Amino acid sequence: MAFALRHRGPDGQDAWVADSGACALGHSRLKVIDLHTGGQPMANEDGSVQAVFNGEIYNFQALRAELEGRGHRFASRSDTEVLVHGWEEWGEELPHRLDGMFAFAVWDERRGSLFLGRDRAGKKPLFWTETAGRFAFASEIKALRALPWFDGELDPAAFPRYLAYGYVPAPATFHRRVRVLPPGSMMTVQAGRGHGSTGRTGGVGDPRRYWELSWASPSRGTLSRDQAVTQLRELMTAAVERRLVADVPLGAFLSGGVDSTLVVGLMRRLVDGPIRTFSLGFADDPTYDESGYARQAAELFGTEHTEFRVEADEIALVDRLVAAHDQPFGDSSAIPTWIVSGLTREHVTVALTGDGGDEMFAGYLRFLGMVAAERMPGWLARAGNAVGGLLPHHPDFRHPTRRARRFFQAAALPPEERMLRWIGFLPDRIEEFLGPRFHEDGLRSTWTRSALTESFRDPWEEPDDASAMARSLALNFRTYLPEDLLVKADRCSMGHGLELRSPFLDTAVMEFAAALPDAYRTRGRTTKWLLHEAFPELLPPEIVGRPKMGFGVPLPLWFRTAWKDFAHDRLFGPGAASWDWLRRDAAERLWTEHQSGEHDHGHALWALLTLETWLRSR
Repeated sequence: MAFALRHRGPDGQDAWVADSGACALGHSRLKVIDLHTGGQPMANEDGSVQAVFNGEIYNFQALRAELEGRGHRFASRSDTEVLVHGWEEWGEELPHRLDGMFAFAVWDERRGSLFLGRDRAGKKPLFWTETAGRFAFASEIKALRALPWFDGELDPAAFPRYLAYGYVPAPATFHRRVRVLPPGSMMTVQAGRGHGSTGRTGGVGDPRRYWELSWASPSRGTLSRDQAVTQLRELMTAAVERRLVADVPLGAFLSGGVDSTLVVGLMRRLVDGPIRTFSLGFADDPTYDESGYARQAAELFGTEHTEFRVEADEIALVDRLVAAHDQPFGDSSAIPTWIVSGLTREHVTVALTGDGGDEMFAGYLRFLGMVAAERMPGWLARAGNAVGGLLPHHPDFRHPTRRARRFFQAAALPPEERMLRWIGFLPDRIEEFLGPRFHEDGLRSTWTRSALTESFRDPWEEPDDASAMARSLALNFRTYLPEDLLVKADRCSMGHGLELRSPFLDTAVMEFAAALPDAYRTRGRTTKWLLHEAFPELLPPEIVGRPKMGFGVPLPLWFRTAWKDFAHDRLFGPGAASWDWLRRDAAERLWTEHQSGEHDHGHALWALLTLETWLRSR
């Protein structure tokens, strides 16, 4: 299992087995802190407590000092050892004390229990499975597959969910017996007991949340603009500084957008020496090319900047991306993320990113759209949809007519369906795509509107006293961020042994941002208003005022040109596996509509291509 994860930890694999035979732990190590004595699994003094861990604990030095003050003796300089002694001191309160990105397991031989925990935002993954009284966990599903008793049976309910979202909402996966430990959660597994009981009584305990981000708190409502600016400047500076601790070379992704530019600007203030930055550009479609803005930011802060170019022949990466994710994954921005991660790893081991800036400070236009739709009378939304349906398709995804059409198509829907329509893949064509077996009684319930929107409905309804803007942010934070963006970032970076760190997902920053009043989030059509106010000297007008591009790829063009033959052969050629589950004629209609230029189905075609690739590889 550890060897299956050697891409995440190329610096060595190790394992430990309890004398009782009740537990075995394995680890693949990426050396970042304490290069010589930080190996895992790591034990306490008498070996009765063992820990394995992926990630970074940014407050480990303060925790270590506190534990040493209570008499604990440390044998390394590693943040991992804080887990061992922290478990001895605090037990199941341990995750509450940690600030960082982590997925960890602690085995306590005296209690005969395994304790699992995952970080608050969901930066680091943790999968688990149980079969016939055996329990296993891993950072990626491929490690679970190494088990001789692994049950890889497909879950049919995953197919309609994937067509809707481009991923399978947690805690489910494409495997019936594999589950995800949710962000901000912990669970206990008691050895030698049967399934069905929880907690101390034995068996596999249900996941319990130890942290929940509140988006409804009015605590920041009394802050003046100057007070909010001061607090944000202090919090972001501290968040970046905590992420500069490493015993290996460190750099940053730089897109030239607000978030990555701000992170690099703060690094420049905190680092005396050279800073390495990395960006990506597209040779054949300037619509998607941000490299010019990245160069401007690099010149502003005097970084050692490296720019990579992506060509259309990167379609060959589909097999590697599917293997990295262990499941179909519909977000095509995994392509540039994979490329920039691999090339960055040739220079550094750790890179800071701007991930989370849009999610925490309302950077997406869809947040404004949700507020506008909530305020709009139903008759106006329906009329706008009727008019929008008459508008011609425009090839530029940022064109006002195309955005207006997408807005009104969703404005009259319930909020959870509206958000899914804006960021989903085929939410309005599910029935058309599902094959005959899904129309049988046993599977019909998997693709009802209620079943497909459950993932989005719960977080929208949860904070009763929150505004439409806050609810939108809460929904995005609980779903799209951990299940799409952070999955992509983790698999694409760790696939190359590169660790990414995200200052915007610092615990204190997240809690500050979630409690802001809406007036500090957006002003008119200006998103991330408070960030602009807090750091004007780090955000030049040419970067603040440029159109938001996102980290996408020119799918519409590539599926009609360089990718056309490969994709068609993979989807519709001999050996295609998707049509055992889906309707081939529906996919062929989608393909024809895209090739004619009548519609842009690039994202849906990529989702189908990754699904087909995964099914063939099983």
